[in-house]
Amino acid sequence: MEKIYAYNHQPLYFDFERSSNRFFVEEIPLFESSERGAYFILKIKKYNISTFKLISIFAKATKLEYREIGYAGLKDKNATTIQYISLPKKCERDIASKITTDNIEILKTTYSKSPIKMGQLKGNKFTIILNKVTLDVSLKVKVIAWRMQREGIPNYYGYQRFGKDNKSYLHGKKIAYSGKKLKGVKEKLLVSAYQSHLFNQWLSYRVSISKTVNNNSIKRASELLSFPEELVEVLARQKNFF
Repeated sequence: MEKIYAYNHQPLYFDFERSSNRFFVEEIPLFESSERGAYFILKIKKYNISTFKLISIFAKATKLEYREIGYAGLKDKNATTIQYISLPKKCERDIASKITTDNIEILKTTYSKSPIKMGQLKGNKFTIILNKVTLDVSLKVKVIAWRMQREGIPNYYGYQRFGKDNKSYLHGKKIAYSGKKLKGVKEKLLVSAYQSHLFNQWLSYRVSISKTVNNNSIKRASELLSFPEELVEVLARQKNFF
């Protein structure tokens, strides 16, 4: 689908490669752990492995089923990422001796009364390193970043959500409308891709509405959008662009 972007600046040229020494992601937990309870919480730094691979390593080490290992979200493979997982407390002794790969570093451990569930995040903190950045581009990046910080940015789901052929959401659509109960991580991921596709469609339309309101008179925007003028007036008074 075509994404409608909020800002109309010219492309900024630089060199960037998704790799563990240039792309960093850290989860921001939804809440602090209670430091007591039936679940063992691990803060983990991983290099060049996917979340699914991380879960499989811990499942093998602890003899747990995948579904018994809690995590809040999927993190990129080609990056250095920090995320949290939960295990039943009984597995605590198995961790230190059986997790030996250099790609995983346990930064901190604690306890919780409940397992980590998908989506239990305030957000993610990203850091990227850009190369071949000219002084002119550097200044423009700062100006645009300041504007985005002040006015916001439409946060579309990126290409990695939709698989190598960019069509995984079509398989998810079939599953979503089949009426059957979801089975396994793969089916849930495909349906999630379809949800992400729908979100991108909605967001693109929302940004398009804002552009129409900003670039036309109240009367003309009302005609173009087939919205009541009262609604267009409200949209036009919004503090932020979209």
